[in-house]
Amino acid sequence: MKLIYLLLIVLVLSACASTGEKKEEVEVFKVDLKSQNIPLGEIEVQLPPLMGLGKIKKIVIPVLYFPREDAVCLQYKKDFITYHQFWNKKGRQDFINALAMYNEEYDSRTLKVNSGRKEKQAYGITQGYLTWQQFSFSILAKAPMDIQLGYTFKERTPYFLVSQLEADYIDPMTRDQNRRSLVIPFFFTRAQAANLEVLFDQSILNGFIQEHFDKINTEDNYFEEI
Repeated sequence: MKLIYLLLIVLVLSACASTGEKKEEVEVFKVDLKSQNIPLGEIEVQLPPLMGLGKIKKIVIPVLYFPREDAVCLQYKKDFITYHQFWNKKGRQDFINALAMYNEEYDSRTLKVNSGRKEKQAYGITQGYLTWQQFSFSILAKAPMDIQLGYTFKERTPYFLVSQLEADYIDPMTRDQNRRSLVIPFFFTRAQAANLEVLFDQSILNGFIQEHFDKINTEDNYFEEI
């Protein structure tokens, strides 16, 4: 009988200990659009035309860096909606690795001209973060989203393909405000992708950070002297 009581006590204590253990929290990548940011420059890329009618069109996209979240942002407009597409450190490295694989296949002439769904995600999927808004007074939707890395051909011309997949914004107050973003493909030439690769390089980003804060310190000292 004593043995049964002892076993019961052991089971109760072990159950209490297991429920008291804290589960390891997985950090979700997200960015506050109001965070301090540093302009990195601009890149060129091709996007689908307005409402998907016609040929892909070259646009210029500002690139920003958000030091607090260690996130690089591509800011662009598509079909009257303003997007901020954020890349974290892992996502940037995934882009660099994918571009290396694409360049290798490009040089070896093993890219498939009749590319389909498989080729559009040939180099994997990484996670990013997205905000989108139609007007300054409308809802700012925001949510994590997947980014697909691969390649495709347009008019027999190969492009390194970065596909921004759907993102779902769930409003905490009402379902009427829920939003879903569209799938938007980015078509990069090798030169265009290489330009973005430079801005994704961590050593380059560290240089921008140092230059930015050196400038701030210099300006602060200037005003203190006056």
